[in-house]
Amino acid sequence: MNTRQYSNRHEKSVAKATGGKRQANSGATPFRKGDVISGPVLIECKTQITEKQSVSIPRAWIEKNREEAFAMGKRYSAIAFNFLQNGENFYIIDEQMFIRLLEVLKEDE
Repeated sequence: MNTRQYSNRHEKSVAKATGGKRQANSGATPFRKGDVISGPVLIECKTQITEKQSVSIPRAWIEKNREEAFAMGKRYSAIAFNFLQNGENFYIIDEQMFIRLLEVLKEDE
């Protein structure tokens, strides 16, 4: 399996988990950016082909995803990543989104 196939599989799993829709051509078109759109969130997916003990998330990934989300009219952005192909997904979100998440969780208590 090549890198593109691993990425497609990861994007599909994130779309399914978040109730989102996978972007065609992994967001490489001029107007449709990111990998997955789920409501007000644009998600960029970063998958690992081999198991890793750590993953580096460059600031440029976060800034680019934030800019693309804004350009597409999305309020939030997130980076989805894993340590192992087909492994558990983790998400990088900013403080604004985390505070909103805390508000919703407190309402559920």
